[in-house]
Amino acid sequence: MPTVMVYHHRDEPNLSQVNGDEPCETSAYPPEKKDTIEWYPVNLDSPPEERWMQLASKKKAELAGMIGVVKNLTRIFFKNLIVDWVDKDWGPLADKIPKPYSDEIKGIAKAANMPLGEVVLYNIFYEIFSVCTSIVAQDKTGKIYHARNLDFGLFLGWDFKRDTWLLTEYLRPLLVNIDYQRGGKTVYKSVSFVGYVGVLTGIKPGVASVTINERFISDGGYIGLIEWVLGLNDAKFMSLLLRDTLDIATSYQDAVHVLTEPQLIAPAYFIVAGTKSGEGCVITRSREKTVDIMSLNITSNTWYVVETNYDNWNKPPVTDDRRTPAKTCLNQVTQQHISLPNIYNVLSTKPVRNKLTTYTALMEPLTGHLESYRRYCPDPCPLM
Repeated sequence: MPTVMVYHHRDEPNLSQVNGDEPCETSAYPPEKKDTIEWYPVNLDSPPEERWMQLASKKKAELAGMIGVVKNLTRIFFKNLIVDWVDKDWGPLADKIPKPYSDEIKGIAKAANMPLGEVVLYNIFYEIFSVCTSIVAQDKTGKIYHARNLDFGLFLGWDFKRDTWLLTEYLRPLLVNIDYQRGGKTVYKSVSFVGYVGVLTGIKPGVASVTINERFISDGGYIGLIEWVLGLNDAKFMSLLLRDTLDIATSYQDAVHVLTEPQLIAPAYFIVAGTKSGEGCVITRSREKTVDIMSLNITSNTWYVVETNYDNWNKPPVTDDRRTPAKTCLNQVTQQHISLPNIYNVLSTKPVRNKLTTYTALMEPLTGHLESYRRYCPDPCPLM
């Protein structure tokens, strides 16, 4: 482990009510069955270019619709300049992405009958456009739970008819749970979008679960992405690093170690949960190094950690404070009654759930349990 790591928890004031007097949800779970995200197996024994062909072909209309939204947004400001640039020059960038992921992306483009450059762009979008909430909690028996809301689509178009973020709306039909298999047996699982080969939310049964939250700082992902496009760095994409982690890690400690070392395209928070008491942390990463680790510490009554998109040692901005409501509601649940259904209720409380919320995932690392649901937020609902 690098010497910069600091394991600690910062004391917070007692919290008694949710921002804006919004009550904590207590009965959102179970969600409606229609919102359950379906499963799809990916055979890691197959050639990489063939692994996603069936799914990409099946969902090519939805994939094209989502890419069309991004194209139309860029045309507003740049006419066809950006679209032509992506279609012409981004295809060859696929070869800069490590194998087998580059071959998987090429296979998706072929199966969906889409320009390779557009599929490359789709697969690196998360490095600069996301807003999320992740929670790791431990109950009184030592069982570890991990859950997250993935919020995506901020400032990427508004649907005035449906009163929601446009890209968020087009991403929901692409949601899928992936069961990555070798020899017909599960190696790891993830919640993903059709056509996306990285992992933003994943679990390796009996080992660990992991999620990524974007870190909002000035030295952001757009800088690393531009450098990567121009050939100025060979840093790792965080979603591909997360998939590598799930593939190779054999323990919680392995997972933490893999995520603290490499240079990244974008700053990030890696939220990791294990199978034993105390195995849960938030790794704060700059593009170059690990800045901090905030861990569970049962001896000091730190039975949960919460991460949104801001450093845990600073107050979140008043315009986007999801941390305080999440902690308020967790405190109301108490460690005695913490469970995946109750964490789902916490993640359903506004503004933790908002117009950007695309899905909620619930995980238990010890058993490998993963359930996920499409999320919607009818008015009145926060924009973010």
